[in-house]
Formats: sequence, C-alpha cells, structure tokens
Amino acid sequence: MSEATIGLINKLQDALAITGGNDSLDLPQIITVGEQSSGKSSVLEHIVQRDFLPRGSGIVTRRPLVLQLFRASDNTPEYAEFLHLPKQKFYDFEQVRMEIVKDTERIAGGSKSISKTPIHLKMYLNNVLNLTLIDLPGLTKIPIGDQPDDIGAQIKQLVLDYITKPNSIILAVTPATIDLANSDSLKLARQVDPEGKRTMGVISKLDLMDAGTNALDVLTGKVFPLKLGFVGVVNRSQQDILTSKSMSDAVHAEQLFFQSHPSYRSIAHRCGSQYLAKQLNHILVNHIREKLPELRTKLSTLIGQTQHELSQYGDAALSGPVHQSSLVLKLLTLFSTEFTSSIDGTSSEISTKELSGGARIYFIFRTVFKQALDAIHPCANLSTADIRTAMRNSTGPRGSLFVPELAFDLLVRPQIKMLEAPSLRCVHLAYEELAKICETCGSKEITRFPKFHTRLIEVVSDLLQERLEPTLSYVGSLVSIECSYINTNHPEFPSAAEALKELDKRYKEQESMEPLNRSSRSMSITSTTSTLSSFSHSPKNPMLNQYLESQKLANHHQDAEPHAENQSTVSDLDDSFKIKPTEREEKEVELIRYLIVSYFNIIRKSIQDLVPKAIMHFLVNYTKENVQNRLVSSLYREDLFDDLLKEDPSVSSERERCKTMLQMYRLAFNLVNEAL
Repeated sequence: MSEATIGLINKLQDALAITGGNDSLDLPQIITVGEQSSGKSSVLEHIVQRDFLPRGSGIVTRRPLVLQLFRASDNTPEYAEFLHLPKQKFYDFEQVRMEIVKDTERIAGGSKSISKTPIHLKMYLNNVLNLTLIDLPGLTKIPIGDQPDDIGAQIKQLVLDYITKPNSIILAVTPATIDLANSDSLKLARQVDPEGKRTMGVISKLDLMDAGTNALDVLTGKVFPLKLGFVGVVNRSQQDILTSKSMSDAVHAEQLFFQSHPSYRSIAHRCGSQYLAKQLNHILVNHIREKLPELRTKLSTLIGQTQHELSQYGDAALSGPVHQSSLVLKLLTLFSTEFTSSIDGTSSEISTKELSGGARIYFIFRTVFKQALDAIHPCANLSTADIRTAMRNSTGPRGSLFVPELAFDLLVRPQIKMLEAPSLRCVHLAYEELAKICETCGSKEITRFPKFHTRLIEVVSDLLQERLEPTLSYVGSLVSIECSYINTNHPEFPSAAEALKELDKRYKEQESMEPLNRSSRSMSITSTTSTLSSFSHSPKNPMLNQYLESQKLANHHQDAEPHAENQSTVSDLDDSFKIKPTEREEKEVELIRYLIVSYFNIIRKSIQDLVPKAIMHFLVNYTKENVQNRLVSSLYREDLFDDLLKEDPSVSSERERCKTMLQMYRLAFNLVNEAL
C-alpha cells in the first residue's frame, strides 16, 4: 500500500512537470533544506546508498532536484533515468552525476547562478524504500567567487517557495558543529511552520563534535521541540570519499558509532541514515493519505477551471471551411454582446478592483463633469468695471433711468458660453471610455484569431468616431441655444421683490458687520423697496426695469450740473472708471451681478442634466443598438473568412497544453479516487 501511495504522488509530479502545472497543485512532498556544507547532500547519498550527487566547493546544487526512489527487485539491474531524457537509462551512477551537472549548466548557465526549474531524477535500486525527496540549493549569506551578489536572497526565496506550501514536509539539516540557535534551516522552517507540525530535523556530523560534548538533548527534543522529531546521522568524511570508502561500509560505520557512543547508545535504534529513510517513508505515506481527500477536492476544482479555460480557446475543428460562416457569425455576436454587457454592467467578468465599463461613464457624468461645471464661477473674468462699462454702453448717449436689460443680456451670454468647453470635454471623455471598452473586449475564443480581433476593434472604433461629431455638435448647440434667448421669465429666475429682498438681507448683514460705517450710508435697498410697490404685484419681473426710477430725483443734481467749461477730452473717458463709483452705481452693479449668478446657475443646472442625456442618446445608446449590425455588414463576407480565421500559433499550443492539463487532472482525480 505504501508503494502505491508514494507511486501516486510520483505520477502526479511527473505529469505536472511535463505540463507545467507544478504551482497549481500542492502535492505532499518532502523538502530538504540546509546550509552549504551542512552535509545535506551526504545525507541524501546515505539514504540512497549511492554516490550520484555533484561535489565541490561553493554552490554545488543550483537547481531543485526531485529525487524519486523506487525499490527494484533483486533480479533487476539498478538504473536511473531523467525526465528530460525519458528513453535513456543510466546504469553507471557516475554518469548520473555528470548529467546533473550538464543539465544544470544547460538551464542555469555555467556560472554559479541558480534556477528554479527542477531536475527530475528516478532511481530504481534494490535496497531502498520508496521515497520522494526534493533537494534544494544550500542556504548561504556571503557570495563566494563568481556567485551573484544577491545569491543568498535568491536561494532563500527559492526555499520559501517550496516550504511555504502547507502540504510540504520540511527536512531541516543542521550540522552538530554549530549552535542550533544559529541554524538557518530551522529558522526558515519555524518561519513557515511556527508550531513545528511538519518539520523534521536532521543533525549531521555528530562525529565531529568537540570531545566531551554531545547533542543528546537536541535529539531527544528537549532543546528544540518538533512534532516529527530529530534524527542524528554520521556522514562519510572527506577522507572517506577520497579513499573511495564504499557506501555499505559507511552505513555500517555509522551504526557502530551510535551503538558504541556512551551518549547515543540508548537511542541508537532511532539514529542513522537507515532509520531516517524508514521514518521519511512512514511520514510521507501517512501524510499523503491524510491529504488525499483535500487533494481530490482540489483536483475537482482544477478540472472545472481547466474545462472553462479550454472552452474559451474554441474548437480547432470549427475553423474548417464548412464551419467558417457559422463561426464568424458566432464570434461577431460574442464580441457585440461583450461590448454591450460591459457598458450595461452585466458582464460576467466585472472587476472588483477598479471602475470599468459603463460605471466609468457614469462616474464621468456624476463626478468629473459636475466638478468641472461647479468650478466655473458665474462671474468669472467679470469685474465691477466690466459691469459698469456694459451698463453705460447699453444706454448710448442717454442717461439711464432703469437698470438696462440689454446690459444683462450682454454680460450673461459670455458667462453661459463658458459651459461649452467642459460639456464638449465630457463628450470626449465618454468617447474615450467607449473606445477603451472596445479594446478590452474579446474572449480567448476571439483573440485566438488576431486579425479578426483587430478588425472587430477597428469597425467599432469607426462607428464610435462617426458618432462623435454629431454628439459634439448637439452638445455644442445646447449651449448655443441657451445663449440665443435669455429667458428672464424662467420659473426659477427671481422676481423683483425676491431679488430686492435678498439684496437687502445681504446689505443688512454687511452693515451689521461694519457698524462704524453705518452712518456713512445714506440709503439702503429697503428704502427703495417701497418705491416699487406699484409693480411688486408683478411677481416675475427679474430685470427690475424700474429699479432706479425712485433714484431719479435723488440723483437729479448730478445731471443738472453744467459742464460747458469742462475741457476734458475723449482720452479722459477711460479715467472716469478710476473714480470711486457712486452709491447708485454700486447698487446697480450689485443687482446685475446677483441676476447674472441666478440665471447662470439655472443654465448650469440645465446643462448638467442635458449633456449626459445627449451623450447617452447620440453616442452610447446608438453604438450599443447598432454595433452588431455594423459588425455583420462589415465583416460577414465570405471573401474575408480565410484571412480573419487565421489562428495564432501560440493559442493553438495553449489549447493543446490545456487539453493535456485536463487529461492529467482527470487521471489524477481517478487515481486519488481509487486510493480513497
């Protein structure tokens, strides 16, 4: 049963390696971690009981090594094979070492840099237990020789990528010659497994400890408690390797060391590489069995996801001549539907990270356009002198008896015209958003035909461009219409009484803030209100044509003074505005300014309402309603089919990869299901 259990994981590992799906499935596996020169490679060779790993100084292991051990029958010759050389068997383990070096250089280069791409090695041996281990590059802090400056960070991240996965068992190798508190492998293990539930410690080089010292407290779990415990091992020394000491002799010497050592004699049965191999086999089998239900659920999910992905690539058979017509029509409908649903917010792939599609257009209307309109002051670029000039110019050679309505018209039209620029800008922003929606449309089933996808975008872009000018023209006409007739009878425009009441209120508030200046004022707006009682029954006379009629006698003396002896010239006229305005002129200016603000706010409110409606009608809705017809009329032509339906080679390879993944996931699901 244990052989079948581990064999199941081995099959899954091979399939994932071939299809490139290693990251999609968190398989139960043992990850070997240790510092450089910690004896990690020697521990693995003791378990395998074969010399097969590269040796040397610095980084020797530069790629993850997925080592799968299979127990072969006594009558079967021992051999090894690599996943990247599936038809080649290696009977000489020195050649295995050479191939590891060769393939490492092929992927990681000839320097001391590392690669995340693993080497998959299967070994069929007579006297081993079925086991799968992943050997990682040794941890280091200081680059040596031609090692990259950040080599330590690279290796640390590679190790974390493996041991962070919840289903991995961590085999942390630490030499007995260093303080356990300084063990980098145990530090990383604790970082991802703080409770020590899936970490097993290995203490190597016990024979090299100083005389009178031992690691008994560590091996018995009194110093650094781990659920899976610690196992002590004694590796071959460098002298043993140089003298070609056989692996069987090394294993025998290891057993003698523990059995004869006074400190380790009592736990000798729980030490050594052979015991370590048995424990790892037992732990891995139990771990796999524990994770099988979870693995089946994960595989079921992956099957559904992969089926959906495969459906998006479409069926290659449909691109044949017989099905071209129906395929083109299907893709045209699919694109137009995706474009419309993106605007309406009914797309199945709505973003949760940022506004998209029609929501962005709504944001333009509600926020961007509104803020642009609100930023325009009703009397922007309109000084008191400008208002006085307009009022005087509108009376010609005659003196003014009333507030001139013509002056109001002249002054308010340019202010209304300022609403045109943000309105036209709103059209352009909406157009740009529609263009973005168009460019982002296209499922994998469509994008597998690059020319077709490009032509779809071009046709919709042309339609949008056609609708841009009519929309701009209409929106511009909305402002022109408002400028063409100043409707002083608008129901929201203030009446004479309302205007005077508001101005009087403001005057009093200002007067209360300036008590020292109160005696200098000879007339308030309130005093003029009574003189307008004769027409106050007319509730809507916003221009207040008789506003200053009551002022005529009070100011008659200003007009009665003869100026026959005045020698002023025409050039002096501009200087007249430098003279402080009279109280009457101040009130005229105040009244005109109040009326301009009131009327401008009415028009701004109207423009804020009408412009989005115009954009929706002329641009957005028109495009939505006509996009499919335009696509069909432009692209549904038999003479274009061959060119449009040229599939991207990369999509074809992705479809095949997806098919392979789906087959692998289904096979794995069946295997796991049978194991349960």
